[in-house]
Amino acid sequence: MTYRELSEQANILRRMVLDMVYRAGSGHIGGSLSAAEIMTVLYFHEMHIDPANPRRQDRDRFVLSKGHATPIYYATLATRGFFPMETLEGFRKMGSILQGHPDRKHIPGVDMSSGSLGQGISTAVGMALAARLRGETQRVYVLLGDGEIQEGQVWEACMFAAHNKLDNLCVIIDNNDVQSDGPVGEVNSPYPIDRKLEAFNFNVITVDGHDVQALAEAFEAAKRAKGKPTAVIAKTVKGKGVSFMEGQPGWHGKAPNRQEYELAVEELGRAGA
Repeated sequence: MTYRELSEQANILRRMVLDMVYRAGSGHIGGSLSAAEIMTVLYFHEMHIDPANPRRQDRDRFVLSKGHATPIYYATLATRGFFPMETLEGFRKMGSILQGHPDRKHIPGVDMSSGSLGQGISTAVGMALAARLRGETQRVYVLLGDGEIQEGQVWEACMFAAHNKLDNLCVIIDNNDVQSDGPVGEVNSPYPIDRKLEAFNFNVITVDGHDVQALAEAFEAAKRAKGKPTAVIAKTVKGKGVSFMEGQPGWHGKAPNRQEYELAVEELGRAGA
């Protein structure tokens, strides 16, 4: 895809997220909308994956450490061809494989079940180390929320990754600066994130997380960095694309009513025109 096509695809995924959460009457919409470009660039441009053979050994791995952001994850996987699009209609419904958090045992394309914040990165570090020990070349990508990095286990994992020089690991932080109960900097500030990660001996790249070209170039730079893991700090907007959701903690995990849904559809439609 061209960069323009990637941007258009991200907007399509946002509309899918909106539809899923509205139909279900629940779901984490704010942090899904903020991660649309990140997921688009990873799955439609960057990662070596095969939807027809989702468990092939040489595939790149992805871990959604901020495991509540399943609307954007499922929309991406379905669009990429890991399971039929109509499966999305069962999001958060009884009997569906698409639970509120990802389940690797039942959902094609999911490499790690996640949901307990702070733990996904530890699994990703283990995957990266295992690949090295096996002499394999796949890369491991893990997406964290900026509120999530308040968890101490995140920093233990970062310390271990840097100590072991896991340059096949790329940590992505969706830095939308809003968590469920307020601005991240006011709840329990992790700032300055870049200097902390540099102190842990990471290669750190800060980008506009809604600029698909900047993201693609950051992932390319991560592959060139040798001897240390890379952290991409993606500066994003919570609820991106829907004006009344943008930057609002209240939209961390609630569904729009019919009037809000119709307004959001209109706004996303104008953005994709």
